[in-house]
Amino acid sequence: MKKEDFEKTVEEALTNLPRQFRERLENLVVLVEEYPSKEIQEKFGKTPLSTVLGLYHGVPFQHKGPYYGNMPPDVIIIYQRPIENLCKTEQQVRERVYEVVLHEVGHYFGLTDRELREIERSNRS
Repeated sequence: MKKEDFEKTVEEALTNLPRQFRERLENLVVLVEEYPSKEIQEKFGKTPLSTVLGLYHGVPFQHKGPYYGNMPPDVIIIYQRPIENLCKTEQQVRERVYEVVLHEVGHYFGLTDRELREIERSNRS
């Protein structure tokens, strides 16, 4: 997929987030990068076969106080090639992008990986 098309897919995922999330997103930048850096992969890839599909950098929502207005934006990075490598079709890419965006937005709101996995499991059932 061309980077521009992938970026549009990420924008669509953000647009399609549940309204209660979408309306509360503030001071957030979402970027697309081709791959995670080696440092990020080593830090967050738990096994040699795991890969990082997205990453949230920032202060979770519940820890932001009135002082937070003059801070640089939080950042979500979506990694294009690892997502594409897991998918066989464009539709699968779109679905995986939505899952990754939703997961990283969950971190923005302060949810842990464990909580997010439980939510993801219950949504699949």
